[in-house]
Amino acid sequence: MSVIDPVFAKVTAPGSPFEIGERDGLRQFVAAPADLSALIDAARRHGDKTFIVEDDRRLTFEQVFQWRDRLVPLLGIQRGDRVAICMRNRTEWIIAYMAAVKAGGVPALLNSRGSPAELVAMIDEVTPTLVLADSERAALIRDGGYAGRMLDLTSPSTIDLEGDHQKDGGGANDGAMAPPSVAGATATSPSQVDGENNGAHPDDPASILFTSGTTGRVKGAVLSHRNLTTGLLSMQLSGVMVLHHMAAKYGMEPEALMAAAPPQAVLLVYPLFHISGLGSAFLSPLFSGTKIVIMRRWDAQEAIRLIKDEGITMFTGVPTMLWDVLNNAKVSAADLSGLRNVASGGQALPVNLLEEIRAVCPQAAMGTGYGMTECSGAIAQAVGDDFTRQPSSAGRVLPLVDVRIEAPDGSILPEGETGEIVVRGAQIMQGYWNRPEDTAVVLSADGWLKTGDVGYVDEEGYVFIVDRKKDMVISGGENIYCAEVERAMGEIAGITECAAFGIADERLGELLVAVVVANGLTEEAICGDVGERLARYKAPGRVAFSPDPLPRNAVGKVDKIKLKALWPTLIGD
Repeated sequence: MSVIDPVFAKVTAPGSPFEIGERDGLRQFVAAPADLSALIDAARRHGDKTFIVEDDRRLTFEQVFQWRDRLVPLLGIQRGDRVAICMRNRTEWIIAYMAAVKAGGVPALLNSRGSPAELVAMIDEVTPTLVLADSERAALIRDGGYAGRMLDLTSPSTIDLEGDHQKDGGGANDGAMAPPSVAGATATSPSQVDGENNGAHPDDPASILFTSGTTGRVKGAVLSHRNLTTGLLSMQLSGVMVLHHMAAKYGMEPEALMAAAPPQAVLLVYPLFHISGLGSAFLSPLFSGTKIVIMRRWDAQEAIRLIKDEGITMFTGVPTMLWDVLNNAKVSAADLSGLRNVASGGQALPVNLLEEIRAVCPQAAMGTGYGMTECSGAIAQAVGDDFTRQPSSAGRVLPLVDVRIEAPDGSILPEGETGEIVVRGAQIMQGYWNRPEDTAVVLSADGWLKTGDVGYVDEEGYVFIVDRKKDMVISGGENIYCAEVERAMGEIAGITECAAFGIADERLGELLVAVVVANGLTEEAICGDVGERLARYKAPGRVAFSPDPLPRNAVGKVDKIKLKALWPTLIGD
């Protein structure tokens, strides 16, 4: 989105909520609050509008804030304390995050799909004062050997933190938050905690999200208050610009178009511990007064029902989910006419998927985005006409982000040439928690972040991804690091060599597969073993057995390019 765009000039003009100025050498939103808590508190103005729908629970914005306020004094934390959150997508997760931020804590978002050992490794990485969990994850964390302070926020309780709210649907352990005595915690009085953020410095840590590198070693990306507020306001700015462009297209004022549009509602399908779930599916709707409908687990038929019954207007999911909805909708002749925005991110949308979306949802604007955890969300985005002009792109560089393309020697390449995508801006992370060496590998002293992705930027600011430097597979929207899977397979008795990589898959985007040299093992046994050692989704979808040693390159590393070429022969399909 270019600065010469008259709409951009209008909505970012001096005195506007999105006024842009330069501070510390970076373009920033002049009116942005110094801390995330202030931005969250501003959403209380939405009052009695419905905010969260989960099963039979329906909570207004005010009810959610009241629930948060009841939890804050029970946390027993000091400013800057890490608070690990480990739950499936649910109302309690959202309340936990809001309460931790309000109390001045730093939420550390655990991947709730992890094994006990993985969960405890994340906890050990950030040494939290407190863990907030649901019953299932609390048990897994204890099984992993963690003995620290933990609150199970979903256990039956005589203390009803929901107040007068009706707790329907979900079973005995899905009703109210638990008191601090549950799951090994000790009681805490309100006097032991400030209960208020009282204002943070923009560069103080606001959240820690876990990610891995090519080593597969878990790291916590530290996102500051400035990082997150910049990323979130950038999303809001993008939405405002789309609104203005659409209003101009229909010859209407933006306010009139908004008044005529149905109430906004988003279906929450991304995990809340992902930056896409935290930002675009939770915090951004919170600020804009949008209803969030939580799915307990992915089910295409249930998604179709919710789209119709709850008036879902925005559906963003990985290609797998989009395919599932479209295929089921065609079979059942489902009504998807309420959708106004359909989008995906994290991997390119196949051309046939785009055509299906147009055929089934012709009324919906399509969009895509490109970003990463370390960038507090998207650094490029394209919606509507911007997207349809260049559907093979990953979006256009957002206004507050600088992008350059680097050659292997670090020199800067000219426009249109392919190299590593390197980015800089007010939303780029502070670094990895307690890992200065890992931080220095990807983040320069002057704030340029190496993304590990190979691509180019054209003259209009569109980003095109052509490859990944990272040895990583994106399968069904989940990042799976091959080194981690290979390390797990290497621990299985009978395997002498192994390699994991991704192959194209229409539904998943990529399917993680493996080639092994092994004796006395079956494909099923290897997949099951890896699924026990790691999270289930990290297990290979297929395993092929090689009768010969794996091919290697000149420096002795397994040659995965050759392995991919051999895959059809090795698997025998």
